[in-house]
Amino acid sequence: MDEERCWQAVLAREPGFDGVFVYAVRSTGIFCRPTCPSRRPGRAQVIFFGQPAAAEQAGFRACRRCRPGGADHSAAQTELAERTRMLIDQHPDQALTLDQLGEAIGASPTHLQRVFKRVIGITPRQYADSQRIDRLKARLKQGDNVTTALYQAGYNSSSRLYEQAPERLGMTPATYGRGGAGAQIGYTIADSPLGRLLVAATTRGVCFVSLAASDATLEAALAHEYPAATIMREDARLGEWIDAVVRHLGGEHTIELPLDLQATTFQWRVWQALKAIPYGDTRSYGEIAAALGDRNAARAVARACAMNPVALVIPCHRVVREGGEISGYRWGADRKRALLEREQAE
Repeated sequence: MDEERCWQAVLAREPGFDGVFVYAVRSTGIFCRPTCPSRRPGRAQVIFFGQPAAAEQAGFRACRRCRPGGADHSAAQTELAERTRMLIDQHPDQALTLDQLGEAIGASPTHLQRVFKRVIGITPRQYADSQRIDRLKARLKQGDNVTTALYQAGYNSSSRLYEQAPERLGMTPATYGRGGAGAQIGYTIADSPLGRLLVAATTRGVCFVSLAASDATLEAALAHEYPAATIMREDARLGEWIDAVVRHLGGEHTIELPLDLQATTFQWRVWQALKAIPYGDTRSYGEIAAALGDRNAARAVARACAMNPVALVIPCHRVVREGGEISGYRWGADRKRALLEREQAE
């Protein structure tokens, strides 16, 4: 399997590759079709599988939006949904209504909506919103200001964008667009019991901690996280900080480092709750949600865990599914299992 070609097919959402492979995302624990309308992950987080069954055997679960585990729709329905999707893509500056889409496709609005959601997993409007936010993020990363980016992405006004920003970006568009612009980030890499370990920090505190098998993977992940920052290796300045993380992996129970992170208020609340979990203990996503006062927020807690940029310092590995089952982990389920076994043995 040519992984680079597969990745290009994922970026382009090429329908011809549906059924050829699926891709799984380490940080979410989910696998998808190449045409899935969800936001594209970073390349370092993606694994490719030839069959959905192989992804499931590796511990990933099927996406509810694109349903890669198997088709429950006909070829005609697939064709109708793809024609609708292409029509939306061809008119990024227009908020096409169901009536307009139906007239262009030759189907009733109700039938089109039902078939599109069955095949794609979301409604035409949700798909258009997803594409628009992806275009916005691309423009912001290229350096456009918010006003230019929102109109280039297809928004007719700023109000719709700012309604979606907290959920879809996790921050304001201006904050996202900075991408670390103006920041000076230093990093260092060392061996650890779980592979190569990277710690990165600004002058204010740690902003990124990651585990991987190679230095190149770690450096690529840091560059993806802060694409506009000035990044340089600073082994001397960060030696004590990375030593603290390594000692923690070796059995030291506390790890206190200054942090410099951007996050929503909810993410901060979740991360503080994670830091309160005793060494060697675990909590379920539901228990964390209940502790925050909303028993129905388990999925939001899981998303906040997936967004955690500083492994170990904020111990999201201590959150498991109901019954103790190991779930997805940004740095790999095997590392999560090893961390828990190590802490529980201590």
